[in-house]
Amino acid sequence: MSGSLCGRDVLSIADLKAGELRSLLHTALRLKVEGHGQPLTGRTLALLFEKPSLRTRLSFEVAMRSLGGNCLYFSPQEVGLGVREPVKDVARVLERHVDCIAVRTFQQEKVEEMARYASVPVINALSDHEHPTQAMADLLTVLEAKGRLEGVTLAFVGDGNNVARSLCLGAAMCGLHFRIASPQGYELPADLVERARALARESGGSIALLRRPEEAVADADVVYTDVWTSMGQEGEAEARRRAFEGYTVDTGLLAMARPDAIFMHDLPAHRGEEVTDEVMEGPQSVVWQQAENKTHAIKALLLALLVGEGG
Repeated sequence: MSGSLCGRDVLSIADLKAGELRSLLHTALRLKVEGHGQPLTGRTLALLFEKPSLRTRLSFEVAMRSLGGNCLYFSPQEVGLGVREPVKDVARVLERHVDCIAVRTFQQEKVEEMARYASVPVINALSDHEHPTQAMADLLTVLEAKGRLEGVTLAFVGDGNNVARSLCLGAAMCGLHFRIASPQGYELPADLVERARALARESGGSIALLRRPEEAVADADVVYTDVWTSMGQEGEAEARRRAFEGYTVDTGLLAMARPDAIFMHDLPAHRGEEVTDEVMEGPQSVVWQQAENKTHAIKALLLALLVGEGG
């Protein structure tokens, strides 16, 4: 096992090398199938969450505790990063008490500042820019369902948001053919696409930016969507509903994918907007497996960062 990830920060999925990401995914799959001991006994993880969370908090807590470690959760009211006290002060207090810090916040800059001042590993547990642990869970689910990542066609229908960004980069690193269909004005950032295409050239994957959902989904192995309005964008909800009209993943759109295609959503879902209830509850949906897999992906990541296992 390589210890190359030990002590490092993961603020973007692309902070990992392609080989490291693939190794983490296979470690996660092994941990899920074979189980594990408690190699993180005596270690402590701090969760600093400025945004609400069900799955991410649950996954970090269950992962850390099941590996034998401790977990301390700090709520949005308790944290106040950059408001109640400077990020750099919080970082230098925490580093003397804990072994790892996971930050869930709005500004990517806060995660980066935490990593700059804390001597322990810092994990981006979601920012407006990226959601790397979600992408790990997503790729793990594809690997589990399809038995491979290289050559798989994944169609993302919707906003080029933080989830789409991390997934685009991760897919590019692992040799997937990533297609995304977004309305005008809601595309992935150009600099991220350029970076993803460079990664895809190395892995044999590809990146396609499309306008029509039907074009993205045609013969895809995986169909993925996410909410049209993310946390902090509530004031844009009505405008976004109008912009995303025609982007709902329903049974008709899903039928354009391969017969054995799987449907994915990182949750929470707004049923009736980006996806219909029939698709969420249908036989091709793997959303609950996907939600569980975040725990296994985070287990692999924590082991790699804290004890150098599997990275």
